[in-house]
Amino acid sequence: MEPLSLILGVAGAALGVAADRFATRWPPHDEDEHPPGRRVDWRTILCGVVGAVALGLLPARFGGDLLALAVFGAWIVTLIVGLATDLDQRLLPDELTLPVIPIALIYALSGLNPLVGADVALAVLAALLIPAVLYLPSIPFGAGAFGIGDVKLLVGTGLLLGGDRALGGTIFGLILAGVVLLALLVTRRIGRRSYVPFGPFLMIGALWALLIRA
Repeated sequence: MEPLSLILGVAGAALGVAADRFATRWPPHDEDEHPPGRRVDWRTILCGVVGAVALGLLPARFGGDLLALAVFGAWIVTLIVGLATDLDQRLLPDELTLPVIPIALIYALSGLNPLVGADVALAVLAALLIPAVLYLPSIPFGAGAFGIGDVKLLVGTGLLLGGDRALGGTIFGLILAGVVLLALLVTRRIGRRSYVPFGPFLMIGALWALLIRA
């Protein structure tokens, strides 16, 4: 493992643990529903592992492209913090999702995003269609069936990853969600009416598409 990958991996693990601890207090929320100061549990471990793997793989993915390392590194940080808040509070704050959209659009339009290249129109199409296809059918099921935070997340994902990778990452996240939910139902850890946020699965799918998918 290269020194930079090792350093970033350790930093990612620390970030994940810190994000989990931070998520118990930020953003301000109903403390009766989500008590602050939650003990370290599986969510802490998951955030630490995802942070370590994501940042650790970043140098191998983008090599000497310093701009890509900076942009996607910053995006990974927002995803790890978002993963923590969604797991703890079932919430993706605007502070994490909205700033990504204009930055991703400018990066795509500049022609410097190696994952988008000249296919800016396809990236914009993915940013519009993927969240629409998932959100619009959920409207009849009421608020919370598919969160607005997830929509904003997917807009930024489409602009940063480009059409093909954004679609692949979303499909990966949905399949992962199906497998996990089925396992939880079979083991009776949740019921058919239990609310499980989709954001964490979508974020893991985006990281897979960014760092692992060929």
